[in-house]
Amino acid sequence: MKKVSLLATAAVMSVALTGIAKAADLPQRPVYKAAPIPAPMMYNWSGFYLGANGGYGWSNQCVDLTAINGIGGVFAEGCNSKGGGIVGGQFGYRWQAGQWVYGLEAQGDWANIRNTRISAQDPARTYKSTLAGLGLFTAQLGYAVNEALFYVKGGGAVGSQDFAILDSVTGTGIAFASRTRWGGVVGVGFEYGFSPNWTAGIEYDYLWRVNESNTFSTPSLAPIASITTNTKTDANLLSVCLNYKFGGY
Repeated sequence: MKKVSLLATAAVMSVALTGIAKAADLPQRPVYKAAPIPAPMMYNWSGFYLGANGGYGWSNQCVDLTAINGIGGVFAEGCNSKGGGIVGGQFGYRWQAGQWVYGLEAQGDWANIRNTRISAQDPARTYKSTLAGLGLFTAQLGYAVNEALFYVKGGGAVGSQDFAILDSVTGTGIAFASRTRWGGVVGVGFEYGFSPNWTAGIEYDYLWRVNESNTFSTPSLAPIASITTNTKTDANLLSVCLNYKFGGY
């Protein structure tokens, strides 16, 4: 019996050792690693763009009567603030370095920002001015957070402005003048890229201009043959824009 038991034990050990040896000869199970998650693609703000804009503008204008028939004197006619619509287009170019974005832009707008006031010296006269056209030539500095761009801008502005003196009762024009005037502009805006090539944004701009003197010939106000006024105008613009950016990602 002992021999049988020893033989059985030896047989079991032989089978076990054979299985261990075969397991040692098997190739190791491959180790699978998860594929790396690709980094999100950053929005590219570089490139040439063009688009359209529209919104609302309001201006504050002050008028001083400085001469009558060439005889000097200062008579304050007061200030007034009125508004109107603006619509136009813009084009420009941007360079992106990391999250910083630099740009140059030209913008032109038709405007209908009208301002009227009754003369403090003679209620029979009404002064009227219309800011009929605007041009903005600015540099931009922005900070991009992928598709979102926050920026400030500044530069020069030019405006086409019409002046008139009207009869306060009938509205009949007594005298007219037109001027193209230069000034400065600063602004701030936010723009969002909702596709590789299309962006939309909102912007606020403040325009200021230096004082300017205008002499009106007024034969219908005899014995007043001429009136000289000094005007100062600033404007505030709030607009939305839609741009097409060439190049995409």
